[in-house]
Amino acid sequence: MDVDGYLRRLGLASLAGQAPSVAGLHALHTAHAERVPYECLEIWLGRPTTIEPRDSVRRIVAGRGGYCYHLNGAFSALLRALGYQVTRHVGGVQGNASQPAEVNANHLVLTVSGLPSDDAPGGTWLVDLGMGDGLHAPLPLVAGEYRQGPFRYALRPSEVEPGGWRFDHDPAGSFLGMDFRGTATEMTAFQAQHQHLSTSPESGFVRVATAVRRDATGVDLVRTLVLTRIGADPRRVELTTRNDYFTAMADVFGLTFTDVTAAERDALWSRLAAAHEQWLAGQPA
Repeated sequence: MDVDGYLRRLGLASLAGQAPSVAGLHALHTAHAERVPYECLEIWLGRPTTIEPRDSVRRIVAGRGGYCYHLNGAFSALLRALGYQVTRHVGGVQGNASQPAEVNANHLVLTVSGLPSDDAPGGTWLVDLGMGDGLHAPLPLVAGEYRQGPFRYALRPSEVEPGGWRFDHDPAGSFLGMDFRGTATEMTAFQAQHQHLSTSPESGFVRVATAVRRDATGVDLVRTLVLTRIGADPRRVELTTRNDYFTAMADVFGLTFTDVTAAERDALWSRLAAAHEQWLAGQPA
């Protein structure tokens, strides 16, 4: 695994060879949230992905992002390579109150242990880069309320998974909450859901081309051709031209698509424009 290349993508080459620490974990997590976007554009490019962490690492080093299986899978591999004690957990994101709270493997969660601090006396941290507008920094795995930028989060024991945990998102967030098991799992536990999320017409990733970038004061979000900023300096911009779109992806999300051919860019823009027109046609006058 290209650990040095990964650290360079995060702007943290100086952490190579350093012993695990609370400060190091926070630096790695926040840099990842700010520099590696949550995105599903490989689906819209028609390029199937695996959830093998080393494959995800290669895409991240090459300048791309991914969704939870890719981002948390790759990050867990990086942390292990740097000496951190990482556990992968089966999770389930609850989109809204009409959906049940359940642990159905539609989300991969990480915890890191062995790093006690005043905030985390037991030494265990919730580490999650796969919730889009979720965490900017790790949270101590301790029940309570936490604030990061414009969002207020809560952690508590899960009501649907004995021995597990519940993450409650801010009411302004993109989903209601997430439950996860306390036990460890392997990446194979997520294969069926990855297949569904990347191919099913019912999948939000298939229906809407999304990219999200979290920072300390808010989140940038693009859904098809609408760019929104939540938090500091809020705004909403329609990306009406091809140049607008690819410029925004580079400037805001760090996605330069250097691994994408001109023909693939053409096809992506055509799909985005058609989906946006269909969305506009369904909006109230």
